[in-house]
Amino acid sequence: MRERVPDDVVEDILARLPVKSLTRFRCVSKSCNSIITDTTFINKHFKLNLNQSESSISANTHSGYLLYTTEDKDSSSSSKELCTVACNNDRTLTQVSRFEIPSFFDKYMIVGFCNGLFCLASREKELCHVIYLWNPSIRMLKKLVATRFNRKHNERAAIGFAYDSLNSDFKILRIVCDAMFNESEAEAEIYTLSSDSWRKVVISMESLRTEPKLGTICCVWGPFTFYNGALHALAFSIGYLFILSFDISDESFHEIMMPRNHLDGVTINIPKLAVHKGLPANFVFAHDLGNERNGSVLCHVWVMEEYGVPESWTRKFVIPMEWVCMGHFFGCTNNGELLIKNATGLVSFDLESQNQNILAIEDANWVAFSANSMESLVLLDGDRESLREVEEEKNSNVCSMDDLGGALGSGGGLGSSSSSSGLGSSGDGHSRATS
Repeated sequence: MRERVPDDVVEDILARLPVKSLTRFRCVSKSCNSIITDTTFINKHFKLNLNQSESSISANTHSGYLLYTTEDKDSSSSSKELCTVACNNDRTLTQVSRFEIPSFFDKYMIVGFCNGLFCLASREKELCHVIYLWNPSIRMLKKLVATRFNRKHNERAAIGFAYDSLNSDFKILRIVCDAMFNESEAEAEIYTLSSDSWRKVVISMESLRTEPKLGTICCVWGPFTFYNGALHALAFSIGYLFILSFDISDESFHEIMMPRNHLDGVTINIPKLAVHKGLPANFVFAHDLGNERNGSVLCHVWVMEEYGVPESWTRKFVIPMEWVCMGHFFGCTNNGELLIKNATGLVSFDLESQNQNILAIEDANWVAFSANSMESLVLLDGDRESLREVEEEKNSNVCSMDDLGGALGSGGGLGSSSSSSGLGSSGDGHSRATS
């Protein structure tokens, strides 16, 4: 009679397997399924994968990853897909994964991602309190219902998502304020995955009370950028533009003032925070007053050379380029190239040489760059429904979008993935959202 392999040995072997294999092994036996869906095992597998993904950065086999959403035109249903490609050092792209995006996400947008988990929020103000966490690798989602604040005017929510490495927890920051109506204080709350609950946090900063007195925050302009263990977003008060930061571990707010002259002489500008070559930067796209007929803009690049020190802001570049619409600047690659969608398509733009490289990615409507890429089993240990059950409820016309999410409870099945393959590119390609 053969000896039975001890459970701890089996668990150790399984913890080193990829997510795709583990989802298949759940069908092997009840004991395998019990191990794989156990919270302790999921956390162990997550930490091993996180260490492996971070070590791959130093291996220098490629320069990072591009994530993007696009519509599959070859499909009769024109289904949308989430794709990940590795940016090779020879400026080619290698496909890593492709997942179908559930059709009921049409009214939702990706507001953050990290360590294999995506955060989506509604495009509609009426549903700004509804948020989803989505793990495409295991085809699971989780609906989160945040607080509905009692606001006189339509409330707007800025949402940040990050992984707290000190406390081993995923967190969502949600700030609600009345844009352009200086009538009430901005309100904030935070969600932690470990507790599966929301709680209010106070936006308390000394500068809100002392000189220069920022006063009431009128607007927080997401999405947030994760850098140096904190979420960052541009914030506005009466007469001031500054960066509002939130330390994801100790959950404290701080402000970083912008240089007072950084918008002097700039008209119709679009500011956007990003990380440029490892440093926080503010990109301001403004009309080129001397060349308006050609529809060009000037890109002003301000870099903070010493984190948290306002005096270290330096204008590094003022670069003329084709007109960039709001929402068509997607951040920077590791080597500092800008990811932009212009009349040519999706390109990476080198600020120093002012050359642009056309990326072999068509019809991308959301793009992000990440230094590493990983899959995980996070969300597998919650309540769930199969994709078939969710689609049946959706197609029955019995429940609305909200009802659908309510029927899902903690989770539901989604999407499908494809195997890796090589893709050619004439260029290479969020800011990093991992810790």
